[in-house]
Amino acid sequence: MTRGIVFGCIGAVCASVASLWGGWDSAVVTLLIFMGLDYLTGLLVAGVFHRSPKSPGGALESKAGLKGLLGKGGMLLVVLVAARLDLLLGTAFVRDAAVIAFLVNEGVSLTENLGLMGVPIPKAIRDAIEALRKG
Repeated sequence: MTRGIVFGCIGAVCASVASLWGGWDSAVVTLLIFMGLDYLTGLLVAGVFHRSPKSPGGALESKAGLKGLLGKGGMLLVVLVAARLDLLLGTAFVRDAAVIAFLVNEGVSLTENLGLMGVPIPKAIRDAIEALRKG
């Protein structure tokens, strides 16, 4: 009985949070996956490969990790604001534009992390990242 109440409360909280972000759709799920993968690969780059550009000597540093998490929290806050603006304006594109922008950012960062780990990145992807950086 108690377990059912706990799971019900967790489900209600998750549904409420998802509705604040404009729904739990593939865009939000993809963004969360990209964020998680970027953070994980960032930890690997620093903790295993000692090649992080965000800390002296490239090693794992708690302050850099905290900044990364706070940045990702800030991105989710912007998505929340964008979703609320969509509701206010009666539109359906502000949140999607914010999510797409952050997906590009996370994809670039993830690709950079993989490159620092020695994973060969195809030239077409490297060129696309360079174009995004300049654009």
